[in-house]
Amino acid sequence: MYVGIDIGGTNLKAGLVDGEGRLLAARRTPLGPFQGGEYFVRRLAELTAQVCRDGGVPPGELEYVGMGVPGAVAGSEIVYTCNIPLKNVPVGRLFSQYLDVPVRLANDADCAAVGEYFCGAGRGTKHFAVVTLGTGVGGGFILNGKLCSGGGMAGEVGHMVVERGGEPCACGRRGCWEAYASATALIRMTRETMERERDSLLWEVSQGGAAVTGRTAFDAALRGDGAARALCRRYAEYVAVGVVNLMNILQPERLALGGGVGEAEDELLLTPVREIAARESYAARCGGAQTEVVQAELGNDAGVIGAALLGRAAE
Repeated sequence: MYVGIDIGGTNLKAGLVDGEGRLLAARRTPLGPFQGGEYFVRRLAELTAQVCRDGGVPPGELEYVGMGVPGAVAGSEIVYTCNIPLKNVPVGRLFSQYLDVPVRLANDADCAAVGEYFCGAGRGTKHFAVVTLGTGVGGGFILNGKLCSGGGMAGEVGHMVVERGGEPCACGRRGCWEAYASATALIRMTRETMERERDSLLWEVSQGGAAVTGRTAFDAALRGDGAARALCRRYAEYVAVGVVNLMNILQPERLALGGGVGEAEDELLLTPVREIAARESYAARCGGAQTEVVQAELGNDAGVIGAALLGRAAE
C-alpha cells in the first residue's frame, strides 16, 4: 500500500493507492500561505496520516509515500521550485520526525507521466510523454518503459524559451513556454483581451472581471464569443509550439495533455494542437510515424497515482 501526494501551486492532494494503481481514499486541501519548509513538511505528514485514516490503513503499513514536486528534486530533498518558495528542503529527514515511512520524490509532471503510463492514456506504449498545463507547464517522459528523470531536474519543458525576450517567467528567464501555455498565462492573456474587447462575453462570464480563471476563455468561446474564440486559438497555437518541439526531440508514440487546462473541450484545444502538429512536426514532413496527441485520462488523480507508483516505474 502507498500514499501519493501531488504538490500543486494551489492545492495539496493525497491518495491511498494499492499496487494496481486503484485510488482507495483521497484528500485535497488548499496550499495556503507558505510558512517555511519545516511547517510545509509537517503538513505533508499530517495529510498522509489523514488519508491513511480515511482508508483504514495504519501509516506503518505503507511501503512508502511518493510525492510529486513542481520543481527539481535530488533523492529525498526538494532542491528548488519556481511557484512555491521551496529550496533545499530535506523532506525525507523532516518527514521521518512525524512518520516512520520512507519517502520518494519526483517532479510532479514525472508523476503524472507514471500514472498515465500505467493506468491511463499511456497504456500499451513504450515511449510516452505527458505535458501538464496548470499553474505552470511541466513535462514527463517514459522512454523504453522507464521514467526519464535525469538528475532530478529533467522534464522542465515549461522553461524552454519559445519567445526570446518575451514575457517574464517565474524562473527568471523571459519568453518561457510556461509564460504562454500555463493556466497562469491564459488568465493573463484573458485579462489583456478583456481590456481590448470591452463588449466581449468574457466580462459576463468572469462576473465583470472579478472571477477570471483558466476556464473563462473556453466558456465564453463555447457561447460563440469571437474575441474568446480568437484567444483560445492563440493559446492553442502556443501550446502547439512546445508540443511540436517535444515531438521532434523525443518522437514518443503518444503525447497526452493533462493538467486543469488540458481538460478543455477538444474543439478548442486538442483539435487545433493536433492540426498544427500534423502540419508542422518533422515526422509529418518526412513521412515518418507521427505522435498521437491525446487528452490525459486520469484528470486530477494522475499526479497522486503516479507518485504512489514511483517504485514501479523504477523497476
